[in-house]
Amino acid sequence: MNYASVIESPVGKITILADEEFVQVVTFAEKDITGLLKNELTVKVVNQLNDYFKGNLKNFDFPMKQKGTEFQQEVWQNLLNIPFGETTSYAKFSSHHPLAIRAIAAANGKNNIAIVVPCHRVIGSNGKLVGYAGGLWRKQWLLQHEREVAQKGQTELKF
Repeated sequence: MNYASVIESPVGKITILADEEFVQVVTFAEKDITGLLKNELTVKVVNQLNDYFKGNLKNFDFPMKQKGTEFQQEVWQNLLNIPFGETTSYAKFSSHHPLAIRAIAAANGKNNIAIVVPCHRVIGSNGKLVGYAGGLWRKQWLLQHEREVAQKGQTELKF
């Protein structure tokens, strides 16, 4: 990765890493970006994330590619099909591979493009928030934000 940008957001600092063609990482984790400059692509992601947090953007449209197995790529692609402002359970999300629910959950946890590849929209079958690399408080914030923007159902998640 040759380029980086950082954004301050309502859920903390977010680092974007990219090469010339693709965004490869959008993360809450601290990353050493010493010597990396922004480029047109990382600036586009910053602008889209700012619009997302303002409630003006529901779908991201920049090129992205993260490293992973064919199975992980399939899981990440399926995450993109979960509509903005909605959630699904791990059981429902893995219904096409019911014996692979743990592998799907593990792939979900290895997603390196936070928010954009919406792994935060997958919750426990009992409706509880479970597992989020960015922390459950961020997952709750993101889900509540999306429900408010989409004007779908309750604006606060009840647990």
